[in-house]
Amino acid sequence: MCAINGFNFNDKDLILKMNKITSHRGPDGTGVFLDDNISLGHNRLSIIDLSERSSQPMKSFDENFTIVFNGEIYNFQELKKEFQDYPFKTKSDTEVVLAAYKKWGSGCVKKFNGIFAFAVFDKNKNELFLARDRLGVKPLYYYYNSKEQKIIFSSEIKAILEHPIEREILPEAFAHYFRIHYVPHPLTIFKNIFKLPPACILKFDFNDGKVEIKKYWNPSGRQMIKDKKQIKEHILDLLNSSVKMQLISDRPVGVFLSGGIDSSAILNFASKNLSSRVKTFSIGFEIKGHEEKFNADFRLARKTAEFFGSDHREFLISGKDILSNIEKTIFHMDEPISNTTQTTTMLLSKYASSDVAVILGGDGGDEIFGGYDRYRLSRIMGKYQMMPKSARKVINPLISLFNEKNALKLNIEAGSERYLSYMSEKENVLLEVVKPEFLAKGNTKDFFDKNYFSSDKFDDFENDFMLADLDTWLVDESLMRTDKMTMTYGLEERVPFLDHRLVELGFRIPSKFKVSCFDTKIILKEALKPHLPEYLFKQPKRGWFAPMAKWLRTDLKDFAYSVLSEDYCPDTKVFFDFVAIKKILDDHIEKRRYNLNIIWSLITFQIWYKKFMQK
Repeated sequence: MCAINGFNFNDKDLILKMNKITSHRGPDGTGVFLDDNISLGHNRLSIIDLSERSSQPMKSFDENFTIVFNGEIYNFQELKKEFQDYPFKTKSDTEVVLAAYKKWGSGCVKKFNGIFAFAVFDKNKNELFLARDRLGVKPLYYYYNSKEQKIIFSSEIKAILEHPIEREILPEAFAHYFRIHYVPHPLTIFKNIFKLPPACILKFDFNDGKVEIKKYWNPSGRQMIKDKKQIKEHILDLLNSSVKMQLISDRPVGVFLSGGIDSSAILNFASKNLSSRVKTFSIGFEIKGHEEKFNADFRLARKTAEFFGSDHREFLISGKDILSNIEKTIFHMDEPISNTTQTTTMLLSKYASSDVAVILGGDGGDEIFGGYDRYRLSRIMGKYQMMPKSARKVINPLISLFNEKNALKLNIEAGSERYLSYMSEKENVLLEVVKPEFLAKGNTKDFFDKNYFSSDKFDDFENDFMLADLDTWLVDESLMRTDKMTMTYGLEERVPFLDHRLVELGFRIPSKFKVSCFDTKIILKEALKPHLPEYLFKQPKRGWFAPMAKWLRTDLKDFAYSVLSEDYCPDTKVFFDFVAIKKILDDHIEKRRYNLNIIWSLITFQIWYKKFMQK
């Protein structure tokens, strides 16, 4: 993995500044390319062909094309066979991308199995081409000013901000952030800075200064498979193939191992495809009196590592570790994304990077195969709404006796409202602390209505739910967090479950094979059962989370009060009611009300604003 930077004018000092601030992504080398109307920069993390000949920016043999590339093309060796006349000088996948672009133009991206964000400058056409991988594993940001005919791009927003451009919060993005705790693409928190969406290409014509964006892949829309035996065979074949392909590396590879099915499955296939012992890494928490609750997955990972005979490394972190690293975490995220596991991921990456340069993770398995409990609960809601109204009138009061919140949700019809009932902060909670005029500037429900739930009829709503998660939460929150935290320490994470072939398969499976009213990830568990230890299938779905709610009452208490005071960052007084914020923090500290989610989103925003916006 690497960092790529560039813009459509010649300025050596600026491109060097962009490279410098993204150097953590590529600690093994740096380079620039300058021409009359282009500046390209690259920081290299050497994974394939470690020699200097594979340094970037890299030119094609005829010197017409120049590329800066971030990612890995796992099938590059197979593709290379198609270019008999191309005089390759390296053994890298980067040069194969150049050859593919020369032969197929923008259509080359459909040939790649991999994770990537890259830019190619075509000197003859006077054109800049940008591309992002199908699932959005690798980030790619750009700034575009149509009046000035200026485009700037980078792997990270902070590099774009090295340019003398106005830093202004996009009001719509601000509202989205506080509702769903991240900003969905193509928006970022900054006005005029955008994310290139997953599976998209961008062309910038130097002659007229115009930008054209096209989508080249969609995970759904293919014929459904209804033979369960066939599905299970496909899952195993494709997952094994994906892991095998993603083990390709000229540097050591490891696995992030939790106590879950997904990372354990990756370890299983990695063990079968590597001749040496697989290195695995897990993290646990030092929290007196609560080790049992917060370290259940940590202990399961240890047991699974023993089962497969991996070379297992364990790390424990405390609330003090979070306190020492939270500001660094938020700086490396570039824009506010509120998730209490970010610093945990960053510290695990720091420890793992001393042993390996590449890590395999289980990201994506839940979104493809129905692993989250919200899919199961949505299935219950759908079944409930199919019942006669007379029966519902009898049942609803009984449910209310046990869980009033879920009883109210039972009547939410399929669509964006049901989706957001699980994915967004409650509006009444937000209105306690965020001034209403700022929430009114962005309608998050309209965003999801327009982009994901435009129909009022759904043939298979749980699959639509998963698809919306795959294209929003997974890309803009989970994968963005994974990329930024691992690359803080120059560690490349690969994600075998997000091989596009496996994703396409996942959305050819009817959701009834994935989730029921009583279980999740059904078909994946059935496929993997002969290959994983039995005890893994008896575990509840816990999710991976840090004990931040408790640490807020101990190690992080004073820090939280400091950050959430109006004196910490005076400019944010325009957005918030700090008297109300103190009350929700008091209520959480004194255990009168659980307020972790809203508190953490406020802490994240405050720190981010002070680092990126305060003059």
